[in-house]
Amino acid sequence: MRFSSIFAGVSKLVNDYPSYSKVLVLFVISTGGAVAYSESQQGIGSHLSDAKQTEFKKKMLVLGTGWAGISFLKDLDPSMYDVKVVSPRNYFAFTPLLPSVTCGTVEARSIVEPIRNIMRKRTGDFEFCEAECIKIDNANKKILCRSIFENCAVPTREFSLDYDYLVIAVGAQVNTFNTPGVLEHCHFLKEVEDAQKIRKTVIDCFEQVVLPDLSEEERKRNLHFVIVGGGPTGVEFAAELHDYVVEDLGMIYPKVKDLVKITVVQSGDHILNTFDERISDFAEKKFSRDGIEVLTGCRVVSVKEDSIIMNKKSDRRDLFSARWNGGLGNRRVLATDEWLRVKGCNDVFAIGDCATIDQRKVMDDILAIFKAADEDNSGTLTITEFRGVVDDILVSYPQLDAFLKNNHVKDVKDLWKDAEGNDREEVDLEGFKLALAQADSQMKSLPATAQVAAQQGTYLAECFNRVIECKDTPEGPRRFSGSGRHKFLPFRYKHLGQFAPLGGEQAAAELPGDWVSMGHSTQWLWYSVYASKQVSWRTRVLVVADWTRRFVFGRDSSRI
Repeated sequence: MRFSSIFAGVSKLVNDYPSYSKVLVLFVISTGGAVAYSESQQGIGSHLSDAKQTEFKKKMLVLGTGWAGISFLKDLDPSMYDVKVVSPRNYFAFTPLLPSVTCGTVEARSIVEPIRNIMRKRTGDFEFCEAECIKIDNANKKILCRSIFENCAVPTREFSLDYDYLVIAVGAQVNTFNTPGVLEHCHFLKEVEDAQKIRKTVIDCFEQVVLPDLSEEERKRNLHFVIVGGGPTGVEFAAELHDYVVEDLGMIYPKVKDLVKITVVQSGDHILNTFDERISDFAEKKFSRDGIEVLTGCRVVSVKEDSIIMNKKSDRRDLFSARWNGGLGNRRVLATDEWLRVKGCNDVFAIGDCATIDQRKVMDDILAIFKAADEDNSGTLTITEFRGVVDDILVSYPQLDAFLKNNHVKDVKDLWKDAEGNDREEVDLEGFKLALAQADSQMKSLPATAQVAAQQGTYLAECFNRVIECKDTPEGPRRFSGSGRHKFLPFRYKHLGQFAPLGGEQAAAELPGDWVSMGHSTQWLWYSVYASKQVSWRTRVLVVADWTRRFVFGRDSSRI
């Protein structure tokens, strides 16, 4: 009785005063304690004064409820816009925990939060339509949508919505690289439904092999699991599946536990090849100790019902269940500028996996930059004139900043040196081109990760929140091809690090500053960070409860 009254009091405190829900301290027992700070912010623009409200609010239409869309909605000031959200999925899913859902470490409902719950906590005009967008009419600023309900009394119908601003955050499809048989015979791991399907398939494989009259060869083939893709998701799923078999299924199905085989197929030379080399080496050695087969340098040619064909030494692998982790496809459907605006569409923006930033090259604008810097129109640039525009150049062209850092150039004056390494007082246009010729070699596409999508959503929301302020006092770099300055600073991705759980309560982490950590303590850090990053207190409590349940009772093997 006393506990329930305390819980009710805490619940009332959190609901009445949302600011108290900003901090979550999660103490964990390992070699030390880890403290995580929850970023459940109420939105940067949520406390703006009513003076900013106008009688006419522009219509903001958002397509998608993934990482990019939710980050945008959480940080957008709803008092400034009439917001409508359209998505065929009425919830947000914390996708980094999908591998845990495949094996029952975490339940599917623990990582999803209904969109209406998220919107209900914001004060402002929000509407949600569960439908799919089938056409965008940019000329008339309308979209055509279709409802997706099945087995309902009201038949599926189409409807249109108007907009002043359109934000597209619909994600991307899994990339099959046009490999024959992938769509027909492989599982994917991109949505919650995919994780649930994999979980049922794994249980079915074990239930089938204990049936009588199956040959030893059939049992082995039924329990051979192949993961195509050695990136973070593929490695984490292989580790989760191994732990599931060793810690839970091996005790439930003791007669067949020795027949289980897990294989990871990677086209590159190492798994986790986007991580530090030390982490890749640590992961490969751990998988070798755990009995997980890692095949590197193998490209899948085709997938059949009971086998995978690879091009390494005409290798052929029998399997029953394959999971494809080939990355995302169609990522260049929407090209945007550095401010995430779709090219050719003034009021249409694209964020997340459905878009790619078409970063302008330094050499394409080299003449405009030279003329802007040449204040006396002498036809040559001095180092003083160049310093006057270099800050704007570094903001507009991040590849130049990367070039200077990678080549350890501490002073831009070093770019003025001639081929013999001698300092020059001034350079002409050809010399200026030669000084910056290698900058564009540092251009890189952003990875298709939740981290990138979330940062893009937050950035775009902040721009819309400050549109009136920055219209009068622009904060962006100067326009080299025109006059004045850009309203906003361009989007700049900041990498905050990445984790790779490796099973057996061990994980690897690569954080900014060349900080690399591996082992049991890193796994506890992973627990802390992922708990704090949950979108709500409800999902945060459910995820921690699932982890606790797994420690105490193990994973569930029911086919539900």
